[in-house]
Amino acid sequence: MFENFNEFSFSLPASSPYKHLEFVEEIFSSEPLLQPKYKSVSVTHFNNLATQVPAALFDKKLLNTYLKYSVKVLENDYITYDKIDNSEIINVYIPFVNINNFLLEKYGAFNFKHSSTILIENLLGSFKNSENKKCFVNVYANNFEIVVLNGNKLELFNCFNFKTKEDFIYYILFTAEQLKLNPEEFELFLMGDIEKDSELYSITYKYIRNVKFYEPSQFPTELSELPKHSNFTLLNNN
Repeated sequence: MFENFNEFSFSLPASSPYKHLEFVEEIFSSEPLLQPKYKSVSVTHFNNLATQVPAALFDKKLLNTYLKYSVKVLENDYITYDKIDNSEIINVYIPFVNINNFLLEKYGAFNFKHSSTILIENLLGSFKNSENKKCFVNVYANNFEIVVLNGNKLELFNCFNFKTKEDFIYYILFTAEQLKLNPEEFELFLMGDIEKDSELYSITYKYIRNVKFYEPSQFPTELSELPKHSNFTLLNNN
């Protein structure tokens, strides 16, 4: 049961981890519901500093190696990993360590995952009996995650930054082209910060025939004022 749901938005350069922490500290100092100690706390990190590795090839001594070809890794970066349920995939990523340290001081031990871990494992669980290719786009302001499932297997995960609606559809169509997905045939499910009356939806619908919003079979009744396709990773962080 949800007692409270709130959202705080801020716009800062991706290279400003100290400013991010200052913003988080400001929220925690002013929000009464964040003051008590809680029995359990779960945190989701969203960034594009992640990559997926087949479990059969995974070695936790090589975390830096897995990331360095797709992510700029600094010498002092802390790298960790999640096991993705319903799969043989390990998700390797860099969390926001300074925010984790702040929360550790605030609450003690807590659980954290990367947003892509939650997204992928929930979609794999929901479509474990599917036989067709499906594409999912999860939108966050000026970023989006894209997941392609081939039956009950993960075929692709990626994360893109975009500034315009043209950027948005370009990355989706580019991904479809690389995977030989026909825009007239494959199913595209939209999630997150996107609505039917938005420019993003309009341009997507213009170029892809089968577009729909992904609505989970279970959605908290207490949050009925929210679109069912929104906040997927947050509401499914179990």
